[in-house]
Amino acid sequence: MIDSMYSLGAIAAMGVVTFALRAIPFVASQWLKKHPMVQRLGQFLPLAIMTLLLIHSALGSIKENPAGPWAELWAVALVGVLQWRYKNALLSILIGTGVYVLLRNC
Repeated sequence: MIDSMYSLGAIAAMGVVTFALRAIPFVASQWLKKHPMVQRLGQFLPLAIMTLLLIHSALGSIKENPAGPWAELWAVALVGVLQWRYKNALLSILIGTGVYVLLRNC
């Protein structure tokens, strides 16, 4: 059986490492804000992540839908048009999701 002091020490060490990993970005933020690579990633990365998530979820839904990819394609096109026109992510996401749910369930 494992010694209780060993278990408590392991749990404490995991807690310290977890806290340190979560605190580092806040402590280092003043230096990271000025770095050009971090600034470039801040401009490019959110769009890239959203695009990858969209492609992954759309392809997964298309495979499950026997009616074809039309609901996904219409919803993605609508979100693109709304985002281009109004530049409001919340509006685009809400309307796109609503249209997708309606098209998928009709």
